[in-house]
Amino acid sequence: MITVMNSLTDGINKMALAQADVLAGLKEIVEEVAGIPAASIEMDKNFTEDLEVDSLSMVEVVVAAEERFGIKIPDEAVTDLITVGDAVNFIVNAAK
Repeated sequence: MITVMNSLTDGINKMALAQADVLAGLKEIVEEVAGIPAASIEMDKNFTEDLEVDSLSMVEVVVAAEERFGIKIPDEAVTDLITVGDAVNFIVNAAK
């Protein structure tokens, strides 16, 4: 029972760490591409409404994220990336 709990806890910690790493990387990308201070970029922020990332900058963010994290974000999925959290979760799941 303890081994199962330790394995479960380890898995949760790894996922949380992976999510934090992706968020940190995405903050760097958005700051570089769109000039938005990393401190303003949080999981619940909307790319267009809160961060004012335009469509061209969003394409640049997607390309940079694909390169940095070694994943592919299909064009049809980009429209579903409304918030920073949406993008982080997509990247974490795509990297599994």
